[in-house]
Amino acid sequence: MKRQGRIAISIGTGGVILGLLVVTFVNFFYRSDVVSSTIITQEVKRLTDIFQKIHEECTILGFDNQQNIINFLNVGSFTGSEVGPMNLARPDKWQGPYVDENPTMQSKEFMVVKTDSGLFVTPGNGVRLPNGKVVGKDVVLSKDADIAAMMQDSNALRFKDRALAQKLTLSSSRINAALDALRNMKK
Repeated sequence: MKRQGRIAISIGTGGVILGLLVVTFVNFFYRSDVVSSTIITQEVKRLTDIFQKIHEECTILGFDNQQNIINFLNVGSFTGSEVGPMNLARPDKWQGPYVDENPTMQSKEFMVVKTDSGLFVTPGNGVRLPNGKVVGKDVVLSKDADIAAMMQDSNALRFKDRALAQKLTLSSSRINAALDALRNMKK
């Protein structure tokens, strides 16, 4: 009887420990997705705010590529009118560095993606999103991608109540005024 009682206690204890381990792992993975979505959302917002500030000071004319890696905001000074893939009307107004280290997620830099419907700040290619999708593989950010719709789709750039990308709204009147001023300087 004593032996059977010890076996039952051992099995019961093992079951409790196993149950606690399962609860711990489920909790960890759930929280890691929530934490990951929070980090992505915060970084996308911070980067969007930085680009708005740069646009107000320097007037962003555009970006060279369809997908532009954000790895140049830690630049203090530069020559010419281009820093990284970003073209500026007033590069002399640059007040960088805007960050100490360029933000990354899963060791991948964020991007400014140029589409038919505008510019968007997104996680970089290869980032596994909290919904399990991978940017560049499952979530393709091409020129004709509807990123605004993807930001509402939980199978794309949305996790729970969080959009994992943000539209970069650059005032076209500021861009047009800067282009006019550049044209007048050339005359």
